[in-house]
Amino acid sequence: MNDFLAQLGPVALALVLGIIVGAEREWQGKPAGMRTHALIAVGAALFVLVGRYGFGGIEPGTPGVDPARIAAQVVTGVGFLGAGVIFFHRNLVYGMTTAASIWSVTAIAVACAAGLYWIAVVVAAMHLLVVAGLAPVEDWIARHVRANEPKKPGDGGD
Repeated sequence: MNDFLAQLGPVALALVLGIIVGAEREWQGKPAGMRTHALIAVGAALFVLVGRYGFGGIEPGTPGVDPARIAAQVVTGVGFLGAGVIFFHRNLVYGMTTAASIWSVTAIAVACAAGLYWIAVVVAAMHLLVVAGLAPVEDWIARHVRANEPKKPGDGGD
């Protein structure tokens, strides 16, 4: 039972951090909100735990057996998810922050499952600082750029 609780803890932490990151996305009205981030976090954490504990009967150092390969495959798989949310329309790219958020929450979950609890919490806080804290700064910069663009002939500014 102690093993079960020790393994459930990292998954639970990944779930909570995934929900928190997803909540920010929901708050901003963006795709891939709480449910998506929570499921990605739990799945990524479980894959890493399977790599760490699921092959206990195999001798360490056995050729061809490397639990870290599972974590590497999680990163590859989540890249396909992220790529699926990026769209290009009329010379504008949409979904990059959502894709990066999915990638970041996967890394947070992998850290949880690898036993790096505090760094996972700190990185989740950093993630929120970047996506929520920098949005107003980006808006301010965009307004400043638009206000200082040179007038084109025919814009009514001549």
